Amino acid sequence: MGNYYCLVAGLPDVAFDGSKANYSIESFREELYPLLEEQDAKLVDLFFLSWDNNNILTMLSRGYDCVLSCVGCYSQERLVSIINSVKEGDTAGDDVPSYISDFLTFYFENEESGEYMWSDLLSARYYEYAMSVSNKFLASWFEFNLNVNNILVALLARKYKLSIADCVIGNDEVADALRSSSTRDFGLSNTVECFEQLVRLSENDRLHERERQLDEIRWKWLDDNSVFNYFTVERLYIFLQKLDMIERWAALDSDMGMQRYNELIEGLKSGAVFTDTKN
Repeated sequence: MGNYYCLVAGLPDVAFDGSKANYSIESFREELYPLLEEQDAKLVDLFFLSWDNNNILTMLSRGYDCVLSCVGCYSQERLVSIINSVKEGDTAGDDVPSYISDFLTFYFENEESGEYMWSDLLSARYYEYAMSVSNKFLASWFEFNLNVNNILVALLARKYKLSIADCVIGNDEVADALRSSSTRDFGLSNTVECFEQLVRLSENDRLHERERQLDEIRWKWLDDNSVFNYFTVERLYIFLQKLDMIERWAALDSDMGMQRYNELIEGLKSGAVFTDTKN
C-alpha cells in the first residue's frame, strides 16, 4: 500500500457547506487514478463500481444502446461484452468482480419470474463483496452504509405497515435484527451508534432536509474514523466520497428529493422480493 504525500497535499479542500467543489470525480479518474499502485487502485475501484452497478441495471432494463455514466470502471462496450459473456454461459473475465458475474448469472436464470427487485439484489452482492476486502477502513465504511440504509428502510417499512423482512438486504447482525425484532429499536440502540439520529431523521417530513442530514452523518463518520489516515489510499477514498456528496447536492433540489422518496415507497409497495438470493 502506497503513501501519496504529493497527491493528498494537492487535493483541494472540500466542506459540507453547500458550496460547489472546484474539482470533479471525472478529474480524479483522469488525473490521479493512473498514479495509484495496483492494489490501491483496486480499493478505489470500490467507489467507481457503484456507477458500473447502475450502468448494468440500466442496460438490462433499457437496452445496450442507452446513455450511461462514464465514471465507472468499465466502458459501455466492455459492459456489453461482460453481460453477453455471462448470458451465453461464459466467464465475464478475470478483471470483473465476482459479485457482478454472480448477479448476472442469477438475473438471466430468473429474469422472466418478475419476483425480484434487481437493484437490491445487486446492491446486496456489492456490499457483501466490499465488506470482504482486507482494508479495515473500507470494509467498515461499507458495513456502516449498509446498516444505515437498512435501518432507514426498515423504519419506513414499519411506518407504512409493510414487510420489513422483504425490504432489508444483506445478512449481517443488523440486517438479521431488523428482520426478526419487533421492539421499537430492533434491539439496535446500543449497537448502532447513530440509531437514534436515524429514528429522528426518518420522522422528518422535510425530504430535502432529511437527505442532507443523512449525508452529514456519513461525512462525520468519515472524519471520525480516519484520524490516523494521512497520506494513504484511505484519504483519497474519503476525498472521493465527500466530493460525491458535494456534487450530488449541487444537482439535487427538493423536487428530486420528493421523486426519490416516491420511487422508494412505490418499490416497497410493489411486492418485489428485496432479500438477497444466492445461486
